[in-house]
Amino acid sequence: MRAVIQRVKEASVKVKGEVVGEIGQGLLVLLGISQGDTAADIPWMIDKIINLRIFEKEDGKFDQSLLDIDGALLVVSQFTLYGDCSRGRRPSFSEAMSAQEAKTYFDMFLERAKEKIAKVEKGTFQASMEVSLVNEGPVTVIIDSKQ
Repeated sequence: MRAVIQRVKEASVKVKGEVVGEIGQGLLVLLGISQGDTAADIPWMIDKIINLRIFEKEDGKFDQSLLDIDGALLVVSQFTLYGDCSRGRRPSFSEAMSAQEAKTYFDMFLERAKEKIAKVEKGTFQASMEVSLVNEGPVTVIIDSKQ
């Protein structure tokens, strides 16, 4: 699994002009699921994300996690994180898990996240979405369960 994590003041997702997910302070997670991923990657990834100390204390140091600030989580499925651009001009997405399987893992990820975080919102799987955010910092990190 691969996640692009952005610390946000607010973020939302629209599908066909309608807001389907919206949070205040917290993390926007763009989540990619690859063919080699298993259910065992889910708890590791969630634990890593919610415990990342990327929120600042008064002294300006990154010393608080999503749990510490009681922040929200907005998760958006993004198979394009597995786009291979090493050949030609069109990305290959052959490493991405099939949509049917990925949906199962995405739903499992959300359910597990809801066990840990009070507010978890999501985008619509396989939909064309408009993601809006106010990136605080900006702070953006990438996590890969295989590294």
